[in-house]
Amino acid sequence: MGVTVHDVEHVAALACLAIDANQVRELVVELNSILRHMETLARVDTEGLPEVSGVGASGAPLRSDEGPPVPLGGARDDFAPRTREGFFLVPRLSTHEGGDASS
Repeated sequence: MGVTVHDVEHVAALACLAIDANQVRELVVELNSILRHMETLARVDTEGLPEVSGVGASGAPLRSDEGPPVPLGGARDDFAPRTREGFFLVPRLSTHEGGDASS
């Protein structure tokens, strides 16, 4: 079952998106290509393989942090004159009025 021009126009209307005719045709082609790819993946024999979903409780494996530290492009005080406990202190955004950068 493929995606039609009507499908794309209907979803665009539901989402209140303005899409011109050229974009609709491009989206139909792109979405049908994705569906064909999913059909190909569905044919892969996964019998006997453990089920996988997400990263899992153990998280993603991390690579070891190797090599020397990368030096800053300039002196730290040039772009972050204030620090506390190893963190840079920056001014609050104007939308977060009522405090200063030291709090």
